[in-house]
Amino acid sequence: MQFTRLGKSGLTVSRLCLGCMSYGDTSKGWHGDWLLGEDAARPFFREALEAGINFFDTANIYSGGTSEEITGKLLKEMARRDEIVVATKAFGVWRNAPNCGGLSRKALFAAIDDSLTRLGMDYVDLFQIHRWDDVTPIAETMEALHDIVKAGKARYIGASSMYAWQFAKAQEVARANGWTRFISMQNQLNLLYREEEREMLPLCADQGVGVIPWSPLARGRLTRPFGETTVRSETDVVGKALYKAEDAADRAVIDALADLAARRGLPMASLGLAWHFTKPQVAAPIIGATKPQHIADAVAALDIVLSAEDIAALEAPYRPKFPTGMGMPMPAMDKVSVLGG
Repeated sequence: MQFTRLGKSGLTVSRLCLGCMSYGDTSKGWHGDWLLGEDAARPFFREALEAGINFFDTANIYSGGTSEEITGKLLKEMARRDEIVVATKAFGVWRNAPNCGGLSRKALFAAIDDSLTRLGMDYVDLFQIHRWDDVTPIAETMEALHDIVKAGKARYIGASSMYAWQFAKAQEVARANGWTRFISMQNQLNLLYREEEREMLPLCADQGVGVIPWSPLARGRLTRPFGETTVRSETDVVGKALYKAEDAADRAVIDALADLAARRGLPMASLGLAWHFTKPQVAAPIIGATKPQHIADAVAALDIVLSAEDIAALEAPYRPKFPTGMGMPMPAMDKVSVLGG
């Protein structure tokens, strides 16, 4: 396994992060029938740890909080707390009632306490805001996050999918007041969605922020030839919102990836992940694992070197897209629009 610092911080993370959205109770939340329960998830945590992965990401709304419960229980069984990096997120509504979501001081303090209870941990290493809150003043949010860090409930803070100007504003508010700043940005980035290359990636490079992309394989679309389906692709309402089945440019990208995989004798998934490591801002793509080969294919990506010609072939078919993945439904969690990992 390869390791890196997350942004300019001293936090060391593996260059792959296991995303734990795939693990939870299918009867809770909106994530779909492809989720794995505790017993089915256990081998994937074991394999990840044995491969050297020390970085695990979840969120308070994943499967109604059961993702955090499974993540905390299995990591406690298998790992030393000081050797792993655990990240979670807050913003999404956990109950359709006032103050049960968003980034107010009240909501954030409730969210971190609830997450720690579900995880069975005294602190998280990385506490992230899941989306931008148009209602709460950003100064209130940043001061609350700073106080959560100073209270010892989180070691670092990060953010997820928002516009570059919003992220820059949050960082400046923190800087101006001497508060804790974000060390990471978890955003949507893959061969089918590269809009973050315009402003967010350069901003992160300039500010020394580590990028930990969600959906690095476009929710599985970059792991198989165009048109092939899985249980997840058929039932994943979020994936259907993010990636349109009839998109001709997407098909051209997937075809180019399949062609390169055939020529090099490598899995499409490994090559799709290897592309991320050509972006210097990327610290650790967040991978999903629900099938036996998923972690092995991801680990293999670390040793793949893509030539300039390979990168050009993969990137050439891309066409600009309208920004997606920025929004998350408020106030009812069961009304999913365009959101992401």
